[in-house]
Amino acid sequence: MIKMYRSYDEMPKIELPLKQEIKLSDSTIRDGAQMPGIVMLKKHKLTIYEYLHKIGIEKLECFLYNERDRVVAREMLDINYEVPEVTAWARANKNDIDLVLNMDGIRETGILMSISDAHIFDKLGFKKREEASERYLEVMDYALEHGLRVRCHLEDITRSDFYGFVVPFVREIISRDKNAIIRICDTLGLGLPFPEIDLPYGIPRMVKELRRIGVRNIETHIHDDFGLGVACSLAGFWYGANWSNLTFLGIGERAGNSELEKVVLFLITRVSGFEKYNPRVLVEFAEYMEREVRIFIPRNKAIVGRQIFAHESGIHTSAVIKNPFLYEPFPPELVGAKRKLMIGDSSGTDVIRKKVEEIAENLMGIKVRIDKRDPRILAIYRDIHRLYDEEGRRSCISDDEMKKYVEKYFMFEPVIDEIKLDDSEAKDSNDE
Repeated sequence: MIKMYRSYDEMPKIELPLKQEIKLSDSTIRDGAQMPGIVMLKKHKLTIYEYLHKIGIEKLECFLYNERDRVVAREMLDINYEVPEVTAWARANKNDIDLVLNMDGIRETGILMSISDAHIFDKLGFKKREEASERYLEVMDYALEHGLRVRCHLEDITRSDFYGFVVPFVREIISRDKNAIIRICDTLGLGLPFPEIDLPYGIPRMVKELRRIGVRNIETHIHDDFGLGVACSLAGFWYGANWSNLTFLGIGERAGNSELEKVVLFLITRVSGFEKYNPRVLVEFAEYMEREVRIFIPRNKAIVGRQIFAHESGIHTSAVIKNPFLYEPFPPELVGAKRKLMIGDSSGTDVIRKKVEEIAENLMGIKVRIDKRDPRILAIYRDIHRLYDEEGRRSCISDDEMKKYVEKYFMFEPVIDEIKLDDSEAKDSNDE
């Protein structure tokens, strides 16, 4: 039987090879808030928490270092949504763990464990790798003894001695807590999503090796310095990771992190079994972040950009009018967006006809159907292209301008013609 793909519902979805349950955690109010040039107030963080709840994200992480952070954590805990679970982030020292323990209601914390030689020796000042591993394990033991679940954040793992240091260190971690989450922190975005790439760069191989030594819970945390954050996060899932840590819009230090909205939409639309996430607030969430947190969003940014459902060229607009499936990978309403048909130097008569119908209906309050070969449509087409051909226009035609064309050719001109006809008939009558 021939398979025909002519609608969104007919498109087959792909399957995760290992069929493991996967979940998402968010670091927008922790790592994302460290983005230079922005300040997140309490109201911003609480609203972000609300949006993450609406989407269905399983966890978020937050700092607890100052009173502002603790107030936000307390209020999120008091709201007490089932998702996202509020978790903490700590450095590898007992004082940080005490901050977590003093926040009643938090049951899990990440622990930063810098794992590359550059970080161990140059940043932290240890003399030997063993000193670092002993410190990390001591703090982890302290957290476990006090009833916390732990995530071990292996910072800068893509510049580490994976077999010489990471593997024996991780074995020590899981000997203490078989359910500990091992977070792969690709701190400078050096990881690659291809299965053939050797360690320490190959994310697929890294995940496979961690699984091989018995790690049950693997989480990716990928920075986007080379633009491969989402690709590496998805590759992690494909080879056995069961968590991915993300930020909304990819905000964060330098080039930011893997984007939450991209991973969510990929899972929902392309992979079987992820109806648990709700993407319909993504555009609204993005508009909030741009308006209130002042995050600039490029108009062509995937999933949430203002113009990703905007069509101008004649071929595309004509096709989308017939069937949006032809040139839109998913319906705009899925993410809370709207389709826009724009008129510019590459537009044809079909989109002009469509815009004229919409404007005429708004003006007159009745359904209007017009043939794209109507002389008035052709006249508007010629007027518009004259602007580009002869006057060097460099912007699209606005809806207000189109309204004027509709008024000129579809409302005023027929009236003028009728008045002229009446005057002529009166003159002829007088002559008789």
